[in-house]
Amino acid sequence: MEEVGSGQRCSRKRPGPGRAGRAGGAVEGRDGAAPGWAAQLAHLVLAARPAASRREGSGTCGPWDSGTALSGSRVCGERQRRLEPQRQYESGRRCSTPADARPAAAALSARAMGAPWGLVAPRRCRRRGVAGLPRTASLLAAAGLVCMALAAYACWGQLPPLPWTPYAPPRPVGVLLWWEPFRGRDRTVRSPPDCWLRFNISGCRLLTDRAAYGEAQAVLFHHRDLVKGPPDWPPPWGIRARTAEELELQVLDNEEEAAAAAAEDLAASGPRPPGQRWVWMNFESPSHSPGLRSLADNLFNWTLSYRADSDVFVPYGYLYPRTHPSDQPPGLVPPLARKRGLVAWVVSNWDERQARVRYYHQLSQHVPVDVFGKGGHRRPVPDIGLLHTVARYKFYLAFENSQHLDYITEKLWRNAFLAGTVPVVLGPDRANYERFVPRGAFIHVDDFPSASSLAAYLLFLDRNPAVYRRYFTWRRRYAVHITTFWDEPWCRACQAVQRAGDRPQSMRNLARWFER
Repeated sequence: MEEVGSGQRCSRKRPGPGRAGRAGGAVEGRDGAAPGWAAQLAHLVLAARPAASRREGSGTCGPWDSGTALSGSRVCGERQRRLEPQRQYESGRRCSTPADARPAAAALSARAMGAPWGLVAPRRCRRRGVAGLPRTASLLAAAGLVCMALAAYACWGQLPPLPWTPYAPPRPVGVLLWWEPFRGRDRTVRSPPDCWLRFNISGCRLLTDRAAYGEAQAVLFHHRDLVKGPPDWPPPWGIRARTAEELELQVLDNEEEAAAAAAEDLAASGPRPPGQRWVWMNFESPSHSPGLRSLADNLFNWTLSYRADSDVFVPYGYLYPRTHPSDQPPGLVPPLARKRGLVAWVVSNWDERQARVRYYHQLSQHVPVDVFGKGGHRRPVPDIGLLHTVARYKFYLAFENSQHLDYITEKLWRNAFLAGTVPVVLGPDRANYERFVPRGAFIHVDDFPSASSLAAYLLFLDRNPAVYRRYFTWRRRYAVHITTFWDEPWCRACQAVQRAGDRPQSMRNLARWFER
């Protein structure tokens, strides 16, 4: 984001010899080159103190008590409060300022209205304004105060927090992980991560013991483990849980009656404690999320996924502004001398019915593609690792296993961007990709009428290094963050609960929302 410049100028007028002259007063923010207007005014008030102190108690008409320096954003209010008693005093009497005191008093009054420091020729006491000052001076003073108020308002958003504002730490939030993802019903859960050390998120109490179910503000359910095997739900809230002996007797008597009784218990008590969020967590596409439609409506009231419209949005990766040369990937263009191959593709699940496999067959007829993975005619990934292997190629096929909204996985973020190659993407449409990455950072298969035309373009880039390098311009400004599974979603869920507060939420039809 570009920071808004803090320097603003405000034109003020000052009284001159016999008529109003022009003077400019610069109002600067806290990052401006010139000192702030409050500091200038305080300096001037202190500078005028000797002249005012000599006349202290003499009954002369001074603009205010110059022995007090004004500071910060209170200067406008302080000036108004200090001017008001003196103006009331002057309005009921003739101008009685001695001749020797008039120049200094006039100079201080003019400086308060924004005029450059210096003496101002005294004016005769003619028509008075409403506050006891000359009418022109009153108008100029009012205009100066309005201008300062507007400048202060414009710069207010750039000021640091007030020093006396108390810091309110986020409220402690308990988040229970019902299963360790992809470990099935194995209850040997590893230790929870430290959200503060890993992701700078404080106030999180990550739970793995199901005995703390009633204390948790949120419970995470991983979809793949949710639909595999027999049901494993928390007990209905608000009624006595049935013992194992009671359940066994019911099953022996009639299995259908036992299932109906469990459903009645759930409906009578509600599925969860009041205010608790049941968070449906899934990072697979709808095409690879079986059992979606078997989940009851209103069972979950929060979602956590790669979808940007989830209650807890956790993408596979994202770009962030580069702040340090060590941010990954390194800036500028990767060394082209190390790129000895043209196109690489790493694929784990080969399915001839998938669009990515069909497109590969068409593309490989016009340009060589080195395929790595397990099984079939694919090569195993060399011992140097996936990233170092892909880094030797100019292009990488970041082909998703299915095409759905926001489904952009590590194939783009890690395999292509971190490896330092240009991704050729097949997934959601180009507009969807451009929501998260610059348009000149990738090549989309939809940009070409056929695989043969795409192959011709890749060969053109291979022969024109200057054009090829343009695909790495984004690296000068951005670095890549790769999501850490499953620690980061756990901590992000805690952060989302803290920010949401007690805002009610519900998911009426999970399958309809996710499959659209």
